[in-house]
Amino acid sequence: MESKIRAMFRESAEVKLRFVEENAPRIAAVARRMAEVLQRGGKLLFVGNGGSAADAQHLAAEFVNRFQRDRRALAAIALTTDSSVLTSIGNDAGFDQVFSRQVEALARSGDLLVAISTSGNSVNILRAVEAGRALGLATVALTGGSGGALAAAAEETFVVPSHETPRIQETHITLGHALCALVEDLVVEGQQPQAETARKS
Repeated sequence: MESKIRAMFRESAEVKLRFVEENAPRIAAVARRMAEVLQRGGKLLFVGNGGSAADAQHLAAEFVNRFQRDRRALAAIALTTDSSVLTSIGNDAGFDQVFSRQVEALARSGDLLVAISTSGNSVNILRAVEAGRALGLATVALTGGSGGALAAAAEETFVVPSHETPRIQETHITLGHALCALVEDLVVEGQQPQAETARKS
């Protein structure tokens, strides 16, 4: 058991290190894009299925409340949480549309959609991205393996270099935490001059 434990941790670390070496500049660019959306009054929307739904909710919560710094609440929503909406759409229109219908209802041009799918081939995630792009949203995909259809559908795509779902998910949440930290820093630094002006007055 101990050798299996060590192998799992080693593999997870190796995947993450390979991923960050390939993507660090793009992670910084996407963080700046997210911060710009939030500073302009837009919001972040997150979608995912299963474990990726949990990641969507986790990351939305970090933005709305706080990650590591005290700052204003940031507008973020996971479209995975309203059971009445999800079951209504799933029952009437089909599971493929559970996210795209919510994007149509809640998103506005200037918002940013984060689509999470380990395979990159979840139809409801692809439809959410299509709906977002039709409305003028920026779209960011988190996927793995070959990237699937999602790799070409989103404006920015992060593909984890692994075909193992657990390793992909572990890298996704580390990436999500990195984005939270970077965006939080950018937003707080952007707020700082206003805060100093308020104290002086």
